[in-house]
Amino acid sequence: MQNPYNASETRKPNLSPYVLLVFIALGLLMITIDMTIVTVAMPRIMDSLNASLDEIVWVLNAYTLAIAVLLIVSGKQGDIIGQKNTFVFGLVLFTISSALCGLSSTPLELIGARTLQGVGAAVLLPQTMAMIVAIFPAENRGAAFGIWGSVAAVGSVVGPTLGGLLVSDIGWQWIFYINVPVGVIAIIGSLLLLPPLKLGKHHKLDWLGLVLITVSLFGINFALIEGQRYNWSTV
Repeated sequence: MQNPYNASETRKPNLSPYVLLVFIALGLLMITIDMTIVTVAMPRIMDSLNASLDEIVWVLNAYTLAIAVLLIVSGKQGDIIGQKNTFVFGLVLFTISSALCGLSSTPLELIGARTLQGVGAAVLLPQTMAMIVAIFPAENRGAAFGIWGSVAAVGSVVGPTLGGLLVSDIGWQWIFYINVPVGVIAIIGSLLLLPPLKLGKHHKLDWLGLVLITVSLFGINFALIEGQRYNWSTV
């Protein structure tokens, strides 16, 4: 299968693609850690913000719902404006929203910040795979995707342990603040080192398809999350 990217032109000379993979992996690591790190902090957040059980559940679900709804759309957007630009934008959005999560003083503020964080994660995630395809030659792509999968797995496993340490020793806000220095490093490294990817063909955005898939995915995922509370299974 022909690579849609001109990899020979997108890689900077004398720079190993594995160096570039470090910054891609940092973005992926933040996304996967934040899928699980909040679970151990839920009791502290409930006490600190006087949140109800429904509100604290949405602190978890707002993040995953935003990722599920926007993942396909953001992948297409990366094809249109370029994976590097989209990736850096996602890093900036994720980093800022992480700081906003830590600064939240009400459950509604935290849910809103977590939703924005989920949007940043949705923008980041598909770009990580697309950039690996663009940066790595075909013979090394399997190893690169193996590292990608390992980072995702480690992030999911490390999340609860790291969250427990931060909540116990510093405070629940630091499960979000810890993303800020990591995000800044990833942003600077990506801007300086990641090459601008040149796509092989012109892409256009199907606005009708975008609206339909976004609404459909939101409806399906919302039903899965809230179906039991509204007794939709009995209708």
